[in-house]
Amino acid sequence: MPVNADKPHLWKPDIALSVDFYNNWFMQFAPKAYRDTRIATTQLVESALARTANLTNITSALLRQHPEVLPILRMAAAPPIARDRLLALAGVSPKRVKNMEERQRILPRADIATLDAELTKISQIIARLLDKDIFLWLESGQQPTDSEVQKAAQCADRLCGAIAVLFLTRSFAL
Repeated sequence: MPVNADKPHLWKPDIALSVDFYNNWFMQFAPKAYRDTRIATTQLVESALARTANLTNITSALLRQHPEVLPILRMAAAPPIARDRLLALAGVSPKRVKNMEERQRILPRADIATLDAELTKISQIIARLLDKDIFLWLESGQQPTDSEVQKAAQCADRLCGAIAVLFLTRSFAL
């Protein structure tokens, strides 16, 4: 039998101590982790913008060649698209999308016709839902300025929350 399972009156002080410990740890380390994550993520967004010709060239070929851009493209939508929502909208294989996002790869034995059909559905949904309030050039049809691209790359904050939480959870467990 666990030590205090039959002594709930001892739990409250232990829980309070644990919450205080985590809160202190969070205040000390979370802001730096978030800033560091934002910098790295902004660079990933800038790279994705370059690979997609500033979101004007989102195709199945691009997704096949650079599957790592998919989570960034989901966050570039208005509203940002959760993975499960994308799966529902596109009707594509959850395993394919999970591999693209978590392992940055396309499954090696993928049927090319099915793969292209699914990646085309994904690219069409993303293109339709892109956030034109952040990516101003999509509405105007003009080439974006460097300043517009840098500002738009700040949509990285949409990714940072989930990435920072994952990082912090792993760090805390160490």
